[in-house]
Amino acid sequence: MPTLTINAPALHSGQHTARVHPARFKVMACGRRWGKTRYGSVMCLETAVNGGRAWWVAPSYKMANVGWRLVNRLSVQIPGVVVNKADRLITFPTGGEIAIRSADNPDSLRGEGLDLAVMDECAFMKESAWTEALRPALSDRKGKAIFISTPKGRNWFWRLYQQGVDGRHETMAWQLPTTDNPYIDDSEIEAARRSLPERIFQQEYLAMFLDDAGGVFRRVMECATSEPVGKAEPGRQYVAGVDVAAQVDYTAVCVMDVADKRQVHLDRFNRVEYPVLEERLVAIYGRYNLTTMVIESNSIGRPVIDHLRQRGLSIQEFTTTNATKTAVIQSLQSAFEHGEVAILNDPVQVGELQAFEGEQMSTHWRYSAPEGMHDDTVMAMAIAWHSINNVNVDIVSNPFYF
Repeated sequence: MPTLTINAPALHSGQHTARVHPARFKVMACGRRWGKTRYGSVMCLETAVNGGRAWWVAPSYKMANVGWRLVNRLSVQIPGVVVNKADRLITFPTGGEIAIRSADNPDSLRGEGLDLAVMDECAFMKESAWTEALRPALSDRKGKAIFISTPKGRNWFWRLYQQGVDGRHETMAWQLPTTDNPYIDDSEIEAARRSLPERIFQQEYLAMFLDDAGGVFRRVMECATSEPVGKAEPGRQYVAGVDVAAQVDYTAVCVMDVADKRQVHLDRFNRVEYPVLEERLVAIYGRYNLTTMVIESNSIGRPVIDHLRQRGLSIQEFTTTNATKTAVIQSLQSAFEHGEVAILNDPVQVGELQAFEGEQMSTHWRYSAPEGMHDDTVMAMAIAWHSINNVNVDIVSNPFYF
């Protein structure tokens, strides 16, 4: 076969080590931007160029686009390659194939004999995608598999990783932190360490397998050192975050001193009519001579915002989506871990903070109070903290390194 030269990305030393290792099953716990997409794409291309059938499998078709873009860009450089964009199938003149598949329905992965399966972000897939579909598909050709993912607690990906650490069942495992990528500036990693909650940094950048405990806020009682202030003190600047609720739930107001980053007032109430709710907000606004009041604008918050603005108050809107909620919760989470915030030792607020839960999904984090509990004070505080720090909550897709 003539030699083919294509403009492919160079593998760094860690990627090359994994590429040449003889293990049939390679389990790679990767930090963010370690370069798993680059590595997996090159391995798919290498298999197909030599006449083999490779699948790139992701938890969803949306996530599979990451691999598809690079695989497609590399493959089209080879004369005679046919790209079927509709089916996400690339056919090579050698008879090899690369197909992009989704694991959202594991049964759809049945029926093909494979030489290589690359399971991208496999920690977010059902284990049955591997055990019932892809593993049998490798049997007739004695195919190989590459498991590349950031960790997600100690699930089946962790158990597979342990097999690789022990060298069992033709399996090898690597823990590959972001720092192993020589193309990522050390200052960027250090900035992430300072700005992210410790747990998230350990999982996303250090590729650590952490316990599955869902608690979000740590060191709550260590930060519960602030004292209430009855009204604005001379020369102090204050902001407030407001989580507006219907009559059954609670409206919560968190007032914070901007310079000291400490909570000075908490108000929490329910079962009041809107005129009464608005008057309470107006009273708090005046008592603390607020720089601004940030109010959640979703549904029932909208008329409150409009009415208060008509009365001349400086009101900012906060629209709660999964993305914006994630941003402000993780910012507050980091503040607790680094001791940057001081809060009132209010038993309801402390209880809500300590009970608040986070669950990592395939593409995002989901935060909420446990079933049967409230998170009104948590959201009011997160919104106020966001206002103090001028956090930018315009969310973009998670970065992936090619």
